[in-house]
Amino acid sequence: MIYDADYFERGIETGKSNFQNYRWLPELTIPMAMSIVDLLEIKRGEPVLDYGCAKGYLVKALRLLHRDAWGADISEYALRQADKDIARYLVNADILVKRWINKVPTHYKNVVCKDVLEHIPFIDLTFLLKNLDCEKLFAVIPLGNNGKYNAPANDRDATHIVCEPESWWLKLFRDCGWAPTFVSNRVDGIKDHYADIPNAHLFCVHRRSK
Repeated sequence: MIYDADYFERGIETGKSNFQNYRWLPELTIPMAMSIVDLLEIKRGEPVLDYGCAKGYLVKALRLLHRDAWGADISEYALRQADKDIARYLVNADILVKRWINKVPTHYKNVVCKDVLEHIPFIDLTFLLKNLDCEKLFAVIPLGNNGKYNAPANDRDATHIVCEPESWWLKLFRDCGWAPTFVSNRVDGIKDHYADIPNAHLFCVHRRSK
């Protein structure tokens, strides 16, 4: 499996990812969660899904902020590593996709896709964006062109397979039924260590088009 212990714990030495000893870092994750709460205007008790949650640390932070946070991921390894206090809020992403295919309501008003969409083959990516069951979507995506990311660190993750500029991503969202309400290359509290690299990432909030 690609997203295994080597990916999360020894990513640099194995050449699989930029992760090394991936763990709970509240001094980084809680400010990030607060930035997401502010951007999406998530009220206390309001449901939010972290799609691509890995070990569920953002879910944990959002729950500490009294939001009804849930997580989904395709990595069984990551899900098994989740803290006991949040494991019950995490599911395999394939289960959610099947619900969306069958039009079973999941009632997540907000969905977060941080460092996720660039991992998904285009045909599956289009399907996901067309079928996500939510009102608001917040995405953080590494930007690039001609096979090279604007931030060199993003080239070192072997599972990054979509490398496109901002205009390409915004068109994809639009074609999949989303209208932008916020578009930026910087959000304080999220990926601050990339602040000196122009256009390293796209930060965007979209709503379903009418």
